[in-house]
Amino acid sequence: MRASRLISLVLLLQSRETMTAAELARELEVSERTVYRDVLALSAAGVPVYADRGRAGGYRLLGGYRTRLTGLSRDEAEALFLAGLPGPAGDMGLADSVAAAELKVLAALPPSLRDAPARTGQRFHLDVPGWFRETPAPPTLAELARAVWRDLTVELRYRRGDREVTRTLAPYGLVLKNGVWYLVGRVGDAWRTYRVDRVVAVEVGADGFDRDEGFDLGAYWREQAGPFLRELLRERVTVRLGPSGLRMLRHLVDAPFVYTEAVDAAGPPDEQGRLVLRLPVESVDVAYTQLLALGPEVEVLAPPRLRARFAEAARRAAALYTAPSKDAGQR
Repeated sequence: MRASRLISLVLLLQSRETMTAAELARELEVSERTVYRDVLALSAAGVPVYADRGRAGGYRLLGGYRTRLTGLSRDEAEALFLAGLPGPAGDMGLADSVAAAELKVLAALPPSLRDAPARTGQRFHLDVPGWFRETPAPPTLAELARAVWRDLTVELRYRRGDREVTRTLAPYGLVLKNGVWYLVGRVGDAWRTYRVDRVVAVEVGADGFDRDEGFDLGAYWREQAGPFLRELLRERVTVRLGPSGLRMLRHLVDAPFVYTEAVDAAGPPDEQGRLVLRLPVESVDVAYTQLLALGPEVEVLAPPRLRARFAEAARRAAALYTAPSKDAGQR
C-alpha cells in the first residue's frame, strides 16, 4: 500500500511540478504528517524531492527527474489498456494518437508486463452502440472534437424539428451515450446539450475561450441527462394497448421513465384489459415509426393525423393479405 502511494506521490509531482504538503495530502487521502514521512522515504531512496520554503513553496522534483512505469502492478497495467476506447477515439479522429500512446506506454513497461494489452484484449471488448443501432459516426464529430481539445469557439447549424437554427458556443465536452454522441457547450451564461448527429455544419473559430476549470462534465451529464431527454420529447400521443402491447411497448420507448410514468398516470383497464396511455414522443414521425412495430397490438387515438397514418397503413396491409399472392399460387 505504501509503495503504491509513494509512486503516486512522484507521479503527482511530475505532472504538477510543485505541490504543497496539504495538496498532496488531499490527493493521496492521507495526513500531512504522512506526506512528510513519505517525502523523507523518497529522498532516502534517491528520488530528488526538494522542498521550497515560504508561503508559495511546496515540494518539487529536481533536474527534470522522470520515473519510468516500473512501479505498475499487473492489475494496474491491464486496467490501463482496458481504459482505452478505440471505437469512440477513432470516431473523433484520434485512433492514431491512441495507438501511438499505447505503443509508448508498452515500451515503458517492464518485460514481465508487456503482455498486458494482449491479455486485456482477449478478455474484454467494449461494444458501445445498442443492438440494431450500428450507425456511422456523425460527419461533424471530428471537427467538434478538435474544437473541444483546443478550447475554440464554434458556430453550429443545428437541425431542430423541421427547421435549422444557428448557435455560437464554447464547446466544453463530448458525451457518448448508448451509441449517440452529444455536445455540451456554453452559450453566454447558459449550458446547452446538442445531439451531434443533428449538427448540419460546424465552423471552428480562430478565437479561444476561457474554460471554467470548475466545470465537471460527468456531474453535469448526470444532472442534466434526464431533463435533456424530457425536453426532446415535446409532443404527446394517445394510444390504447392490451397486455401484449404493453409488454412490447416497454422495449420501444426512448427512456424507462416514459413507460413507467405513462402507465402510472393511466386509468383502470377496460373490460378487455386495455389501457389508454399518453406517451411523450420526440415527434409524430418518430412515434409512427416506433408504434408501427406494435402492429395490431396498439390503437392510436390522437393526434388525428397520426391516427390517419395508421389507418392508411392498416388499409395497405389488409390489401396485401386479402389479395391472392402470386408467389403463394406458384408454391
